[in-house]
Parts: sequence; structure tokens; C-alpha cells
Amino acid sequence: MRKHWLDNLRWVTVLLVLLYHVFYFYNNKGVFGGIGGFGPYPECPQYQDVVMYILYPWFMPLLFLVAGISARMALDKYSGSEWLKSRTRKLLVPATIGLFVFQWMTGYFNTQVAAVASGTDPFAEIPDSVPAGMVGAIKYFAYSLSGIGPLWFIQDLWLFSLLLLLIRKLDAKNRFHDRCGKVFGGKTGIVWTILLGILFWAGEQLLIHHPRPDSADGLYNLYKPLFYMVPFLMGYFIFSHDSVQDLIGKVWVPLLVCAVASGIVLVVTTFGQDNTSPDYLSSPLNCLYGWLACLAMMAWFKARFNKTSAFCGYMTRSSFGLYVVHYLPLAALGYMMKVSTQLPPWAMYLILIAAVFTLSPLLYELLRRLPLIRWAVLGEKRK
Repeated sequence: MRKHWLDNLRWVTVLLVLLYHVFYFYNNKGVFGGIGGFGPYPECPQYQDVVMYILYPWFMPLLFLVAGISARMALDKYSGSEWLKSRTRKLLVPATIGLFVFQWMTGYFNTQVAAVASGTDPFAEIPDSVPAGMVGAIKYFAYSLSGIGPLWFIQDLWLFSLLLLLIRKLDAKNRFHDRCGKVFGGKTGIVWTILLGILFWAGEQLLIHHPRPDSADGLYNLYKPLFYMVPFLMGYFIFSHDSVQDLIGKVWVPLLVCAVASGIVLVVTTFGQDNTSPDYLSSPLNCLYGWLACLAMMAWFKARFNKTSAFCGYMTRSSFGLYVVHYLPLAALGYMMKVSTQLPPWAMYLILIAAVFTLSPLLYELLRRLPLIRWAVLGEKRK
């Protein structure tokens, strides 16, 4: 039986990712990747940046939790080889081939944004003696790699899927999986479930706290594979059990209250800091809020949103595609408004939010109707 609450939780979280990126794009808190704000902090507080502090601690870990649960459900129906083949098409193809077919356009605007934010030309070191055709090829390759953007998520997810098949061999008889269901779905299960936050905290400690310039440290801190593997495996081994889902669903109100309370304390005490820095992410308060928010969202949707409709069905089918394509309209329009117009900030935010939530579905619907493109960019089967 399909778990509609899980589908709804996934697409709602994806929409929150789209919203987050709007505020991230114009933030002035030092978060890497945006074009910059409308004045320096603290002279220009930009209180709208609070959206980043509310969402960032939990929405990506939650997506990995949901992915872990979904992986268990899928592997109960299909063989490991069938499932990995499907995952490779759905995840690896868009995150590799799709970069050179579509995401290079996103990469073009990412390089322009980086040039504005840093004040330097990313291609200034190319010698004048290099032929124009070769310069174009170099730029195209650089744009394609820069176009990875939010696709780091599906690259991580494909890697975790591959590792999961190896891990399953260690628990071939499901003894560990079944034991997790008994412990976390039992009478004291909610206590053990909350204590899993210790693993959430431990995973954040694996970030590189002093990344070296001109190294891959910053890239590692973006992908955070050792951290995100934790919620993915939690989803697979623990939260895939109906007993655990039912248990947290019964206490959704106190979980939601605790999550909101800890989130308020976190925002009030840390606003103005770079909320993506390793020191911030590994702080006990951030980890407490992040874990409680993950639990609260799962519990809330299990208790109240285990239903579907025509709109929910559409969003369930299309949310992955929206995630894949949304950053192009955001980066293109966000960049052009910042460098080419004198619009007030509030107008830029409203226009960008409207554009992301209208152009992304239109772009997705266009691409999914194009032969080969739907396979290369969206990972959808050829028709």
C-alpha cells in the first residue's frame, strides 16, 4: 500500500528547497554561492534571511531520511540489480550526462554570479594565445561542471544507493533491520528515537572545520557524504518500519512544539552568522533543532497528511524534475535583476519567488516531452 504521507512530505520539502534558494541567492550572511545581499551585515540586517536559518538545519537530512525509507520499500519489491539500474538512470544520468545537455546553462549563470560576488573574472588566466575554439570548449566544460549546483544531492544519493547494496549483504537475513524495528517501535521507542540525535550530532562533527583554500575541503563540506549517509541509513533500517512511523505519528504535537521552540532559540541566538559554516552546523543547538525538526515533520505528515489528491499526485510525480531544473530560472533571473535593474529588494524577492514556482514546472513539462532530453536531464525512461 502506497504511503501518501511519505510522498507528500517529499514534494513539500522539495518546494521548501526552492523557496530556500530564493533567499539564499540574495543573502548577506556570508553563505557561499549567492550573488550577495543589498548591503553589508549588520548595517543591513535583511531579516528575510531568517528563512535560511529555519530551513537549512533539517530539510536536506530529511530528504535523505525519506530516500532511505523509500529505498527499503523499493528493495522489498525489486531485486538489488533492478533497483540499482533504476537508480542509475534516475540519479546518475541527470547528474553526469545532464550536466552537458542542460545544466551547462545553469553553470553559465553560476560563473557570472561568482564573478559578481568575488569581483574577478573566472577565465582571466586563460592565455590570449589559446585559440578561440579551444577557449569556447574550456568555458563549456567549466559551465557544465559549475552547473552541478543542487545536483550534489542526487550524486550523493546514487553513491549511497550503491553502498546500500553492499551493506545489505552484511544483513542478508534482515536481523539488524528487524531488531531496529523492535527497539525503536517498542514501548520505549520514542526515547531511543530522540536519542538518535546523538548520531545526527556526531555526523556533523565529521565536517572539515578549517577548510584549506584551493583544496577539495569546501567541496567535501558541501557534499557531506559521511553526515548525510547517517539519515539515509536511519531511514532504511529504522524509519521504514510501520511500528516506528506509527509511534512518532502519535506524538506529532509535542515533537512539533519542541522543534519550533528549539528553532526559535537557534534563530534568536545565532542570526547574523554563516548558517552553513562547519562550526555553526556542528553546534549542539543546531543539531538539536535539526533532528527534532526532521522527526516533527515526519510525525506531522504521518498523522495529518496521509491522503492524496490530483494535485498531490502530480507533485509526487514531478517534484524530482522540479528539483533538477529549478535553479536555471532562479540563477538567470536573479542575476539579471541584481546587475541590470534598479528594482527594490522586495520586488526582486516577489518576482523571483513567482518565477521559480511558475517557470520551473513549465520548464519541466517542456523537457519531459522531448525525446532523449527527458532521459538525459530528468532520468525518465525513453518513450
